[in-house]
Amino acid sequence: MQIPNVERSLQILETLAGEPDGLSLGGLAQRLDLPKSAAHRLLQALANRGYVRQDPASQTYAMSLKLAVLGFRFLHARHLPDVAQAALDRLARDCGEYCRIAVLEGESLVWIARAQGATQGLRYDPPMDVNVVLHATATGKAWLATLPEEDALRIVCARGFATPPGFGARTVRTVDELRAHLAETRRRGYGLAVEEGEPGTLAMATTFRAHAGADAPVAGTVSIAGPLTRLTNARVDDLAPLLHRAADELSELWPLRARRQDERPARDARAAA
Repeated sequence: MQIPNVERSLQILETLAGEPDGLSLGGLAQRLDLPKSAAHRLLQALANRGYVRQDPASQTYAMSLKLAVLGFRFLHARHLPDVAQAALDRLARDCGEYCRIAVLEGESLVWIARAQGATQGLRYDPPMDVNVVLHATATGKAWLATLPEEDALRIVCARGFATPPGFGARTVRTVDELRAHLAETRRRGYGLAVEEGEPGTLAMATTFRAHAGADAPVAGTVSIAGPLTRLTNARVDDLAPLLHRAADELSELWPLRARRQDERPARDARAAA
């Protein structure tokens, strides 16, 4: 398959990922500005590999669960969720709000784990399959604040200050605003997003390290989020120590991920002997 076809195949998967009811061949071809014949050929190739399925009644195409299975297999191989989940569950239980972990991938953050601590009243439960908008989330600002300012500005400016539909109206929109937010994040010790990721919500986040020690590289972030009706200024102040404690715990636990990866070849060799 030629490279343009690989790119188009990925575009098809990315488009279908947001369409749980699927799309017709014509609708997909129109969405991606592809000839029907080319779209059909690529869909058949993806279907043959199990990434796409066609509904026999409606003839629409939808993603299968194969990519999700591969994603979970990849996370399991890297021992990401199992190392982090126990610490995240404790944080959610102690704070009574929605908590998440994101890990650093190049110059992006990717959600890998969540825990819901709210047992009554309003529950904030955002999806995990969305991109972390760095300038408009507590998670993004927490990481950006650890970088030299010129690097943080370069990363955000390269992507622009636009936000996806559904984000709040109070998001950062200029370089000067971003500078001020990052300076405040450094002073405060954690990122804060008030009605940015979603109207009526507040999120707070801080980074954890690849191993214990202030000089260790950042591995990811841990966050707490919930409705503004519960997350008042006073409560945010009370939750900050819990957030930092969870980050310290994750920094202590994170090296276990690499250790378990090192142990797997030894176990496989013993099993084969």
